[in-house]
Amino acid sequence: MKLAEALILRADAQKRIAQLRDRLVNSAKVQEGEQPPEDPTALIAELEGTADDLLALMQKINATNARAELEPGLTLSAALATRDVLMLKRGVYRGLSDAASQSNYRYSRSEVKYLSTVNVAEIQRRIDDLSKQHRELDARIQAANWNIDLIE
Repeated sequence: MKLAEALILRADAQKRIAQLRDRLVNSAKVQEGEQPPEDPTALIAELEGTADDLLALMQKINATNARAELEPGLTLSAALATRDVLMLKRGVYRGLSDAASQSNYRYSRSEVKYLSTVNVAEIQRRIDDLSKQHRELDARIQAANWNIDLIE
């Protein structure tokens, strides 16, 4: 199995667990004399089995990411961490740009005037650069996922 396939199965298992959670909540309580829409015991058994499958899959994915290299000296784990930090930084700079770009209209000269403390154009260039780095790295990671075999 390729790493990308395992990632798809992981996402499916996570969605399944979320659905089971909702179904369990809906079946947790009924009025006296009523029956739950589904058997909570069966749902719990399904939850446990799905969670066990997810755990095994996640362990294999993590082991693969730790050993597989995107390029010599750069493991997939390191590349994923780099991608996450690029996304985090981009989000912070986007918030900074939005805050600095907000117009504050004054109705009279006596109202307080607010000025930007950062160069919005420079921040936007930084956002664009981080976005490009993120896109390029993400594309390389996605391509590698379809070429790397999952460690069993």
